[in-house]
Amino acid sequence: MIPREFEYHAPQTIPDALGLLKQFGDEAKLLAGGHSLLPMMKMRFAQPGHLIDLGRIRELKGIREDAGTLRIGAMTTHNEIIWSKLLKDRCPLLVEATRLIADPQVRYRGTIGGDISHGDPGNDHPALMLVLGASFVLRASSGERVVPADGFFVGSYATLLQPEEMMTEIRIPVPAPNTGYCYAKLKRKVGDFATAAAAVMLRMQGDKVQEVAIALTNVGATPLKARAAEDSLRGKLLNDASIAEAARLAMSICDPAPDQRGDAEYKTAMAGEMTQRALRTALLRARQ
Repeated sequence: MIPREFEYHAPQTIPDALGLLKQFGDEAKLLAGGHSLLPMMKMRFAQPGHLIDLGRIRELKGIREDAGTLRIGAMTTHNEIIWSKLLKDRCPLLVEATRLIADPQVRYRGTIGGDISHGDPGNDHPALMLVLGASFVLRASSGERVVPADGFFVGSYATLLQPEEMMTEIRIPVPAPNTGYCYAKLKRKVGDFATAAAAVMLRMQGDKVQEVAIALTNVGATPLKARAAEDSLRGKLLNDASIAEAARLAMSICDPAPDQRGDAEYKTAMAGEMTQRALRTALLRARQ
């Protein structure tokens, strides 16, 4: 199929883009990398009358550190994240996980802001944002607000982003020294979405867990923060028994939809397995 007719706009500043978004309202869609929106337009699941391409807005790109916070422009591509020395040194989890997204063609065009804003529970960045304690800068013609990642995703393809808003920046606190990390992702083949995946950030105090964050990908309508699993580990020894219990608690919140990647029982079991793998890898890295 082919999309309905639409008018194409290529603003060069954020105010110009926001002005177009306000002018055309529900008839407008923002175009980032296009890997999600364009297929939906071809199938006419999305039928915008106006397409606003953000690719020429330079201020939406870039990676920098400011007072202990990593600030990433929403139009920064996955490939730019992968090759960022700053992120490799300061937030290696984000670099490692981004390497697992799709394939090189997608990573050269796809953007972190587009990935997050789409609200697809199968995308990888949302769960990463939960464990990294990220926040998002959302801007409209009327002003700007900053919202935490935890609570931003409200349903399948649904977020707190309002129709007149655009995401301009992702903010991530620099992880503390000696923080272990891992994104364990099970997928059928290169380029596929996760059957199930788990993101973990871990800090140890001696032999006990000081702080831990766990989030799951593609086993619910949104990325899932495994709070009970986290609570079960804080202040405890991280051993086979505690890891197995954390995995059990993580599995208890899963509600995946069956599809060609597996039925709900299989996906839930794999979420538990990915949680165990991620915790074990994060522990090794925290001790290095």
